[in-house]
Amino acid sequence: MAIAGPATLAIPNLSQCSLRDSVSRIPRRIRAVDQVSAQRATGVSTVPQRFSGGGGGGLNVEAPPKGWDDSKIERLSVKDYLERSKELIRSDGGPPRWFSPLECGARWESSPLLLYLPGLDGVGLGLVSHHQRLGKFFDIWCLHIPVADRTPFKDLVLLVENTIKLEYSHSPNRPIYLIGESLGGCLALAVAARNPDIDLMLILANPGDPLRMMMASMEKELPLEEAVGDLVKNLAEIFNSLPVLLDILPKESVLWKLQMLKSASSYANSRLHAVKAETLVLASGKDQLLPSKEEAERLYDRLASCQIRLFNESGHTLFMEDGIDLLTIIRGAGFYRRRRSVDYVSDFIRPTPSEFEMLLKSYRWVDVAANPVMLTTLEDGRIVRSLEGIPCSGPVLFVGYHMLLGLELGPLFRKFLLEKNILLRGVAHPLLFEKTWERTILEYSGFDVYRLMGAVPVSASNFYKLMSTKSHVLLYPGGVREALHRKGEEYKLFWPLQPEFVRMAARFGAKIVPFGVVGEDDLLDIALDYDDLVKIPFFKAQIESMNDGRARRLRTDINGEVAKEDLHMPGLLPKFPGRFYFLFGRTFDTAGRKEELKDRDQAKKLYLEVKSEVERCIAYLKEKREEDPYRSLPSRLFYQAIHGLDAEIPTFKF
Repeated sequence: MAIAGPATLAIPNLSQCSLRDSVSRIPRRIRAVDQVSAQRATGVSTVPQRFSGGGGGGLNVEAPPKGWDDSKIERLSVKDYLERSKELIRSDGGPPRWFSPLECGARWESSPLLLYLPGLDGVGLGLVSHHQRLGKFFDIWCLHIPVADRTPFKDLVLLVENTIKLEYSHSPNRPIYLIGESLGGCLALAVAARNPDIDLMLILANPGDPLRMMMASMEKELPLEEAVGDLVKNLAEIFNSLPVLLDILPKESVLWKLQMLKSASSYANSRLHAVKAETLVLASGKDQLLPSKEEAERLYDRLASCQIRLFNESGHTLFMEDGIDLLTIIRGAGFYRRRRSVDYVSDFIRPTPSEFEMLLKSYRWVDVAANPVMLTTLEDGRIVRSLEGIPCSGPVLFVGYHMLLGLELGPLFRKFLLEKNILLRGVAHPLLFEKTWERTILEYSGFDVYRLMGAVPVSASNFYKLMSTKSHVLLYPGGVREALHRKGEEYKLFWPLQPEFVRMAARFGAKIVPFGVVGEDDLLDIALDYDDLVKIPFFKAQIESMNDGRARRLRTDINGEVAKEDLHMPGLLPKFPGRFYFLFGRTFDTAGRKEELKDRDQAKKLYLEVKSEVERCIAYLKEKREEDPYRSLPSRLFYQAIHGLDAEIPTFKF
């Protein structure tokens, strides 16, 4: 048995000179695998050496890069993929092997292992556009299957299985990610089915599609040779401007892999019931090879824990397309973790500037329609139109009124980011994190933006962690009851009697900033509220389905209006837009009051003072907005026509 050691060259028959001359095309850290026989898969070499420099081995860093800037990351293209593939498709007679891309560089401490399982080409460079970003938060290994290799599918399964078993034995508390495209998707599912006790996370991009295409040709009674011809023809149509790609898929290799795909698909499909791993399926809406959306739905119905993300404008080669960022997708789906269970505080990765820009675009309509006015209170009691009165250093706790459907969130996050570079960490309803529930009310990825922006499920432990990391935390004591209020209940607080947040804030000496916001009644009218909907059988059934226990209910130990948290979607009528107004009231500093506020009565007193300040802010805004000459949209448009679109529109005197 000839097994390469940790420092062995990457690819046999390539000299060190050719490696250097390929401009980092071939990684310098390789796991070499012994030749796989038809009877069994051999073992894997010892764990690769962890280089201290910026090589594929990576350098562990203790904390995630705060506000890390991805603008300097060069996104590689299909052209780069083709150029680098030329080095790897040379026939060297070697077996399948692992390599780690050089450009991955240093990564976050305790980053999980990510194994990339290639599709039909077998090169292993399918994530080339994502190596640099993924490499900061994953230990990336890519499987390379030489073009001339004829390793059977079951032996490839054993090869990957041996790898995950070895790595799991070294780090049993860390998940292992398997990312598979087409054939690699079948491979990932097969490995997961055989190893239900290993903590695996599966990401499948358009899985199993080449086989489906071949089977469609066979249903037309076309011979296998013609099926291959159809496949190559379709590949040529997709990459008509990149004919070099066809060099990666010699006809003989395609024939072999299509034959293998038949058994691979059958093997994986017969074992779907045994797959216990969390699975994220990425499906393209314009996949010319196969109806990937239908395949995604099939897997969703058959797998125990599955999410779907649709990319309606994307084609078959999803990972190669501009505008597709795999790291963003993983984080948005709540699919990134470094331990056995996700830690929404320590595993959080702050969005990059480019991600902020993308996320804030989704809120742009509120800024245009409602032109929010944001006021803060200084220490001397003066009110200013800026965030000057907001404490910069944490921990800071913002508590306030929750508008209908949370309409205030977009402008709030945007203003804090742009003016103060503060990312508010929202304490949110568990509904936003129930992955099996999200499709019931939204189209797949409706909650991703909240997870990307750092929301955490409401719990005492998450609240504690946010306070301990000196975060700026956003909390709505009224929760769902305020955000889904009934007719005539706008601007009414539904806070519980218990001082839920005061003692936790005092424990860390946090500053509490109450705020009020008004304007929802200038944007929407409630036509059908909860009381109306439950009287209509169709909507009543929907509400019962949405509240069937899949999402954890809060405040089950109390009674009254605040406990009425049935989830529903009210019937709304749009109005000619008015304006949103925010006022952040005086700050309550709990520093040095930890012992004092352990007393129940003292904590209740401060709690009521904070609540009273929120009500005062709301009353002030409701009164003063009547004096705003630019409360209506036409008046604002007229002002901008004269002074320019970027001019700040005046408001009432304060």
